Amino acid sequence: MEYEPVIGLEVHVELNTRSKVFCSCSTNFHAKPNTNVCPICLGMPGVLPVMNRAVVDAAIMVGLALNCTVSKWSKMDRKNYFYPDLPKNYQISQYDLPLCSGGHLEVAVDGRLHRVGITRVHLEEDTARNVHTIGGGDSGIDFNRSTIPLLEIVSEPDIHSAHEAFSYLTALKQILQYLKVSDCNMEEGSLRAEANISIRPAGSDKLGVKTEVKNVASFSGTFKAIEYEIVRQTRALDAGEKIVQETRGWDAGRAITFSQRTKESAHDYRYFPEPDLVPIAVDDAWIDRIQSLMPELPRARFLRFQEQYGLSPYDAGVLTSTIGMANYFEETVDAGAPPKQAANWIMGDFQALLTERKIGIEDCNASPRKLADMIGLIDNGTISGKIAKELLPEMAETGLAPKALIDQKGLVQISDESALLDAVKQVIGANPGPVADYRGGKKQAFGFLVGQVMKATKGKANPKLVNEILQRELKS
Repeated sequence: MEYEPVIGLEVHVELNTRSKVFCSCSTNFHAKPNTNVCPICLGMPGVLPVMNRAVVDAAIMVGLALNCTVSKWSKMDRKNYFYPDLPKNYQISQYDLPLCSGGHLEVAVDGRLHRVGITRVHLEEDTARNVHTIGGGDSGIDFNRSTIPLLEIVSEPDIHSAHEAFSYLTALKQILQYLKVSDCNMEEGSLRAEANISIRPAGSDKLGVKTEVKNVASFSGTFKAIEYEIVRQTRALDAGEKIVQETRGWDAGRAITFSQRTKESAHDYRYFPEPDLVPIAVDDAWIDRIQSLMPELPRARFLRFQEQYGLSPYDAGVLTSTIGMANYFEETVDAGAPPKQAANWIMGDFQALLTERKIGIEDCNASPRKLADMIGLIDNGTISGKIAKELLPEMAETGLAPKALIDQKGLVQISDESALLDAVKQVIGANPGPVADYRGGKKQAFGFLVGQVMKATKGKANPKLVNEILQRELKS
């Protein structure tokens, strides 16, 4: 039988507010264990939580970016369950009245746009962190993470392949980073994805029994886990077995999912309104204020880059992949660089340099103005592209302007025709074989001769002028 996968994704996002959601403790991930704690985030009896307004601001912003309706009235609820990392034995979350709901996100999949519905975006607190790497085989609990603000973004089951899931997660992460509400660092647990996966006979509108895959540390891992589950469930149904609703883990080493526990239903958590927190009342003025703070979102910027700068969809996609790169490109163009040349340098040598040095674009000393100046020096013939490639790493290291580095190193391009003519004649005289090959019709020999001229001038020769003089001399 042919089956259709049906996938919904739950994404948990740690917000990057300076303090936790219900107290003033720091959210610093790198603090020593159990140092960013107080009676509130340790769940001591009799303490009273107080909502952090910046957390609600961030949640509203995410909801607006995902085309959600922001509820004018919502509340917090207690989700009751026991686990060692939950000191109160309940988690403060939202149940029946989420802050944001009914949105959508359009994602590009294989050159087409696919709309994924957003069921809800709701607020909750994070749990503490179980640590199982203590010497001697002991485990411990770090409560620094307890009550760090968390957003849960729940999609509709509108995803039908691992590829669509990967595209959705990538697009969602990009929006969150543009909004600067989270660093989305999966290694530090700032972004965690859980996939609900079921399959049904192709053409059916009835949902199958789903499994939830948790504890996947990367988007590529989520992709593999989804693909594995689709194959596992298909084989089980073909063999006449029943799919059990359960929570499964992902074993990256063996590339398999494994059963952890049967899946709880909402009633198992005995939700009830949190009595220690007042309801959240959001008026139009609050929404308008958040709307005014929002940046241009990735999709809109992608389309504008094509229209305004004449870039290809590929170039626009790369340049808008992060807000840092998009800003750097626009600032370079604003400083006078032609858009296509700026795009080529940023996507090519500049990005390679950042990758090699393992730094972000915001941490590079080569400012957009300096890159634009360097491109201008290439255009006016002061330096060659080869010299520019040598300058770029030093600009990034020292922060010096390209003109200062050129003067310091004597790298001005040779554009004097008489000086280049002497170099060309010397190369022709020293390479009779390649000269004969070129005159005999072997055009590739010309590139060799150009390279010899550039070598003789230590890369300082104007390449365009070298080509013109060499062609002229070889014809004589």
